[in-house]
Amino acid sequence: MTPAQPLFADMPGDIAVSFEFFPPKSEKMEEQLWQAIGTLAPLAPAFVSVTYGAGGSTRERTHATVARIIKETPLVPAAHLTCVAASKAEIAEIADQYWEAGVRHIVALRGDPPPDSGGRFVPHPEGYASAAQLVAGLKARHDFEISVAAYPEVHPEAASAEADLDNLKRKLDAGATRAISQFFFSTDAWFRFLDKALAARISAPILPGIMPVTSFSAIRRMSGNTEIPAWMESMFEGLDERPGPRTLVAAVAAADLCQRLYTGGVRDFHFYTLNKAEQAYAICHLLGLRPKP
Repeated sequence: MTPAQPLFADMPGDIAVSFEFFPPKSEKMEEQLWQAIGTLAPLAPAFVSVTYGAGGSTRERTHATVARIIKETPLVPAAHLTCVAASKAEIAEIADQYWEAGVRHIVALRGDPPPDSGGRFVPHPEGYASAAQLVAGLKARHDFEISVAAYPEVHPEAASAEADLDNLKRKLDAGATRAISQFFFSTDAWFRFLDKALAARISAPILPGIMPVTSFSAIRRMSGNTEIPAWMESMFEGLDERPGPRTLVAAVAAADLCQRLYTGGVRDFHFYTLNKAEQAYAICHLLGLRPKP
């Protein structure tokens, strides 16, 4: 890019994107979800994923959302599925229902402990003890394409970065196709993580998870082991009560992160939309992606 060109002016749009949604809890939220899907669908995402609440709390709504995506859109849905509070037989039944509905892609996760668990994951006595076991069980049931989670700055419960990478490798060796990362804000952390993954003989695609800031206080709560750089604190200071300016600032900040990743060779991006399309669409546009006819 020459100095005379504005930022993002020469982005060619040679990227693939995917989007994450969550199942709606009300009629108003359902309307927002389908507006978001309608806005982002023309960008021809590789897939769209639909989350699954702790302890299976959104099981029926997740299934209904995925089924409607299959029926009413050209999009490829990926249904989240967790180990929490479910036996192997229950998970097999859910997997069968998804397969019969036409779902061929599962995002397989251990899952967060339910609120009443004291913050500890305790496997169901007749269930899977880990995401790697869940992946193996799903692959044995049907030939699903499976995505799993990765943590560029280490899972909060991992004993070490090496142990966390070992767990990722077990999930991929069990049959997963790719990994999708937790959100992050440091490109240095991302590329250090990729170097360590390659050194651990992990060759499967790892998609960076991009989280545009919709609330900086919420990002602080959700960050876990994720570093929040000082420049972000300064950039978003005073904006939590100003949603309009915050949305604009967040879109540019996330697009800048994506551009830095692109410069480092990344061509696949996964966006955590929180069922809001405008920021994700704006970021994709800045990266050169345009609607497909």
